[in-house]
Amino acid sequence: MPTLNIVMVEPEIPQNTGNVARTCAATGARLHLVGPMGFRIDDKKLKRAGLDYWHLLDITYYDSLSDFFSQNTGNFFFFSTKATHIHSDMHYPDNCYLFFGKETAGLPEKLLYENPDHCVRIPMLNNPDARSLNLSNSVAIGVYEVLRQWGYPNLLCKGQLREYKW
Repeated sequence: MPTLNIVMVEPEIPQNTGNVARTCAATGARLHLVGPMGFRIDDKKLKRAGLDYWHLLDITYYDSLSDFFSQNTGNFFFFSTKATHIHSDMHYPDNCYLFFGKETAGLPEKLLYENPDHCVRIPMLNNPDARSLNLSNSVAIGVYEVLRQWGYPNLLCKGQLREYKW
């Protein structure tokens, strides 16, 4: 089974992290949380957003980006409103890492500058009042693009009605 890694760098809003945790739990993606974070892991808002799914997570915590990079190698993709490549135009190999920055500032610009070919953007309107999508929505878009390219491995792709049969 292919491995997908989601890296949240310095998340600030517990509800977003809880929603991302739920997406990871429902898709089998591994979650990497890079500090410092704007909340404690035992925050009630974080748990409320992903409470029923927390036990399903494969999650690793890091003190900083340098701590993360000292422990991980692979194909890294950096999601940013500042990127020039469209996220759906990229090829995502097994064991890739999708990076997402904190809500108020995104990923560090130095990181983006040093990795221009791996910086990707989710297209949006050119409107200064709509600066970016919600972080947890962006993660979901990125995760499902990768899984679509991989043919949705190990995911249930057909549902069933409760009271009727298809």
